[in-house]
Amino acid sequence: MKRLFGNSRGLKANQIRRLENLYRRRIPPEFLITLELARTISRLSHEIRRQIGLLINRAGKIAYVIVGDHRRIVIPQTSEYRAAPGRLKGLKCVHTHIKDESLTEDDLTDLALLRLDIMAAITMTNDGQPHQVHASHILPKSLDGKPYQTLPPLNPGQLRIGCLKLIQALETELAQGRTLYNANTKKERALLISVTTAPKHIAIDSLAELKELSMSSGIDVINTVLQQRKKADSRFLIGLGKLKDLTIQALMKGATLIIFDQELNPSQIRSITDQIDLKVIDRTQLILDIFAQRAQTREGKLQVELAQMKYLLPRLVLKNTAMSRLTGGIGGRGPGETKLEINRRRVRDRIRRLEKDLSLVQKQRRQQREKRSKRGLPVISIVGYTNAGKSSLLNILTKSNVFVESRLFATLDPSSRRLKFPKDIEVIITDTVGFIKNLPKDLIAAFRATLEELESADILLHVIDISNPRFEEQIESVEKILTDLNLHNIPTIRVLNKQDLIQKETIIKLSKSLNGTAVSALASSSLAPLIEKMESGIQHIMKDRLPRHT
Repeated sequence: MKRLFGNSRGLKANQIRRLENLYRRRIPPEFLITLELARTISRLSHEIRRQIGLLINRAGKIAYVIVGDHRRIVIPQTSEYRAAPGRLKGLKCVHTHIKDESLTEDDLTDLALLRLDIMAAITMTNDGQPHQVHASHILPKSLDGKPYQTLPPLNPGQLRIGCLKLIQALETELAQGRTLYNANTKKERALLISVTTAPKHIAIDSLAELKELSMSSGIDVINTVLQQRKKADSRFLIGLGKLKDLTIQALMKGATLIIFDQELNPSQIRSITDQIDLKVIDRTQLILDIFAQRAQTREGKLQVELAQMKYLLPRLVLKNTAMSRLTGGIGGRGPGETKLEINRRRVRDRIRRLEKDLSLVQKQRRQQREKRSKRGLPVISIVGYTNAGKSSLLNILTKSNVFVESRLFATLDPSSRRLKFPKDIEVIITDTVGFIKNLPKDLIAAFRATLEELESADILLHVIDISNPRFEEQIESVEKILTDLNLHNIPTIRVLNKQDLIQKETIIKLSKSLNGTAVSALASSSLAPLIEKMESGIQHIMKDRLPRHT
């Protein structure tokens, strides 16, 4: 077990031994630190000209001894002291300052981001004796815009401050403040963050969609935060000061995770999770999580797992707690170097097996398409943005009962039904997974076998939820994906769904401007114009297929 953290190079053997002996000390719960211990670390810090830090748990045991440089200490990973939602970490940090200065901005940032019980700094006299102790703690409510309170400087004889009672009182007040947010303690509670250079209205719409995605995944959204920047921070995406404020907000409101609207690269995930003691995910991981919840068939589960593995692989460069949070657990250290290589190899092997299994699925689907082609049945495929009403339309057209729910990605596995038109023309009509803006590339690649079904479609029904204020952007997103899949040349009928939620004048205008057919997927009486259009399109296609005689 490692007993000393930080850089101990250049220290003499007896100095290292004295540092390691600090683990044997105990601090009574009412003391911030004992005078004897304050003298010990002050003398040693003065001797080696480096800061020395102690992380002390609530039982008064020294859990970590840290050697810094002359300017600062670096607090190590403290996974075994993972703070529960809305609670402090259970560790206080007491360290020396070589210079005669109170708590620095770095000290206060660590206090906030790591949710420490107390942060304290001991200044020293010229002969290495403790001079004053500066201490600060988090506040349940901000005071003058600051999420912490700094106590008046303490003299070495004033270190009995009722430390444990103070911490317990703070946590009690925090618990009272977060009761409003704990209606369902089994659910994750999230802060949603968007850091963008885009215009404000676009960012607001995207954040609103992220909220819908979160709710669809069963997450309680506590608050949304939008930060517009001229340039995103390459390391943290968001500014470190803002990250500190968000961590305090998460503590006060009992949040269990932070969700970024933008995709985080591996180095950003590592930088952020090095700084804060909260689970952090991005939009892509949230979508993958929703797909994993919805997949019912073996094929769907294979596709989702492949996308998850491809997302995970580049992030296996991480050696800290970011990795454990990415893989679902909030506790535990990240993998060591050897385990890291093992994990990489296992993920690569799993990706190869999944790709092999999915290639068999593609082969089976091709055979099914060939059989349908031999029977001569035309195929109509329903496409559209998620939650536009595709499954509802399939149900009402074919009098079937495909699962329907008003939430994003309610349907994941494709469904096929037969449909007979009034003029005795029979077709196969299929429902597909919904599209979404910035659909992860790995997810599109994994669902290639399913999306290839669209290649054999004779007609696409593009279902559009015209009651959604973002329907124009949704149309653009769907058509972009169709173009990327090289499906844009297939004849397409625009179906303007949910006309029952829109005024008649608006429906008439949209039908003309979008060249679409307005329906309500909940009312069969509204479908006649659409059925007529579909039947006419199929007749035209079948006529073109007939052999021409000279």
